[in-house]
Amino acid sequence: LGMPCCPVTWPVGQGKSFGGIIDLRTQSMTVFQAGSEKRPEDFEVIPLTDVDKLRARFGKAYDDAIESMELAVGASIAWDHQEFLAARLTPVFFGSGVNNFGVQEVLNAVVDMSPPPGPRMAWREVGREREQVTIRPEDKGFAGVVFKVQANMDANHRDRIAFVRVASGRYTPGMKMKVQRTGKELRPTSVVTFMSQRREAVDEAYAGDIIGFTIHGGVQLGDSITDGPALQFTGLPFFAPELFMTVVLKNPLRSKQLQQGLMELGEEGAIQVFKPDAGGNMLLGAVGQLQFEVVQHRLKTEYDCDVRLEGCQYTGARWITADTPAELREFENAYPLRMAHDAAGTLTYLCTSPYDVRLAQERFPKIHFHPLREHAGLELQARS
Repeated sequence: LGMPCCPVTWPVGQGKSFGGIIDLRTQSMTVFQAGSEKRPEDFEVIPLTDVDKLRARFGKAYDDAIESMELAVGASIAWDHQEFLAARLTPVFFGSGVNNFGVQEVLNAVVDMSPPPGPRMAWREVGREREQVTIRPEDKGFAGVVFKVQANMDANHRDRIAFVRVASGRYTPGMKMKVQRTGKELRPTSVVTFMSQRREAVDEAYAGDIIGFTIHGGVQLGDSITDGPALQFTGLPFFAPELFMTVVLKNPLRSKQLQQGLMELGEEGAIQVFKPDAGGNMLLGAVGQLQFEVVQHRLKTEYDCDVRLEGCQYTGARWITADTPAELREFENAYPLRMAHDAAGTLTYLCTSPYDVRLAQERFPKIHFHPLREHAGLELQARS
């Protein structure tokens, strides 16, 4: 990334001789003790001013740590909070996640260094025109954007969690909310917040908070959720896939489960799912081979669908739009076997080589080919 680093904590010793970490912010040393059940308050903290005690306890390892720390601090850029907020400087921490050691220092830094929630840009319709508006954290109306959907987090209940970042207003239990893409009312069975594997019910949430809505469908990545105003947040891009595989179900009696699994995984963003307009097997699109393996495993373990993935002729895709419905129909009639719809219902042109797009553009200059779209399927960008 070419980003300079600034040490915030520094290790004393290493391996079996690891003694703890020095916190440059508090000018103290936290003594290491093995054990995953340890809590932050269980670790002994010694101020750096107590030099004799530290040297007597850790000996040469402490002197070496002080020397190397001073060298690293001298060679590094001094901490500048504004540079950090501008993504031009990053802090460095040492610790052990397995032993829950050094984690509290990171969490404290997140609280102290992270910026407050800022304004977000959104679109709204006024009449038949769209205009851009600024949503500020202090606005009274509740507004949030779905940035992640995770299916089957609880295998016993087959639930789905829509993670929402609150952009403005205040959430309270029982309030009426609407998914702006569909215009339908959202009634989550529960609203929770997460800390590692722990879930806690949410009584209220404010701008900047991340909360999870337990749902059973009807919400996709990029959806805007409000308590009234018709808004659409943007900024969650979907890139055109470069790898394609055909899904073949080994047991035809599991077709219903396959459809459900592909629909939910497509909405989740784990894979891009395309349904050819001409019929046939569903297509999976990805930007990396690992995505196919993950989806194949999840289909088997979460939906009891054993599938085989086979290669296909397609090597790329473009989302398409046109200035008029007549022009779009003419293009669809010219390439009926290349048309498909993705999980968001967006019309897609499938191609077998880069030349396909170029030839189609020359033949239909009024058709717009997009290698990028928003997750909600509403904002198509970067025409090419």
